[in-house]
Amino acid sequence: MVHAVTYSEFGGPEVLTLREIEVPSPGAGEVRVRITAAGVNPIDHKLRAGLRPSATISTPRRVGSDGAGVVAEVGAGVDGFRVGDEVVVFGASGVYADEVVVTPEKLAPLPAGVSFAMGAALGIPVATAYQALRSLDVGPADTLLLHGGSGSVGQAAIQFARLRGASVVATASTARAERVRELGATAVAYGDGLADRVRAAAPQGVTVALDCAGTDEALDVSLELVADRARIATVVRGADAAGLGIRAFSGGSPEPLTPQQLAWRAEAIPVVAALLAAGAFRVELGPELPLSEAAEAHRLVAAHTPGKITLLP
Repeated sequence: MVHAVTYSEFGGPEVLTLREIEVPSPGAGEVRVRITAAGVNPIDHKLRAGLRPSATISTPRRVGSDGAGVVAEVGAGVDGFRVGDEVVVFGASGVYADEVVVTPEKLAPLPAGVSFAMGAALGIPVATAYQALRSLDVGPADTLLLHGGSGSVGQAAIQFARLRGASVVATASTARAERVRELGATAVAYGDGLADRVRAAAPQGVTVALDCAGTDEALDVSLELVADRARIATVVRGADAAGLGIRAFSGGSPEPLTPQQLAWRAEAIPVVAALLAAGAFRVELGPELPLSEAAEAHRLVAAHTPGKITLLP
């Protein structure tokens, strides 16, 4: 038996329960991973709260998609992983747990020198930012307007855009502006007058916009400043995108990701793991909590606590 975080009804963080479950031995084409750190994402608390479309809960539902750990057992027919390998787990299910059984495409090697907490911080934020910038074809000729530059997705997007040769203007609070600048973006404060501040920061104009904030201001200013609506995207307000004529990547969008976009999301994890190992990418880590304090972790995420929050089984 192992411990896992579950919930049996939608609601506040208090519905999360640590319970004992059985984790089966991996079948053919599966790998059992002993989780060392589980990443906590905003979508985790939104799903728990019933803020995203979800099936009716009939049995206790497990939580978490991202983490890092050590391969404990390998099923028949699995190539590329063996017992003892340190790995990143991404796009999986039920990762707030001592152990999880996944298929190999949900794993990437964790390079030497990259901590388990850093590995657990990749997953959704890195995949979302990488796929969005690839889909928008951001390159050296672009100036990217990024709303929500200090969050996990925003920080990854700044770094990807800079690696692809683009200039970046990113919104951030006064308290978080320095972090945005450290990553290579020009920081501007959100709030009244944002469009004018962006024009002053990028007198050549902005050519592409990515909304990681989800505010009306973010969408309105993007529509005002970017001529081509096909180069405006949101990862938060997906349900509103079609009506505005802009693009949406997740964030409640009814449109599924394309096979190419899904491939980019999977590609992002080993790419960033290698960049981390080379010192060419940065991840901001936040509080680390024991698995038993998953409810507090969700409260911290909902309060926009800086840095990636991780749970330690």
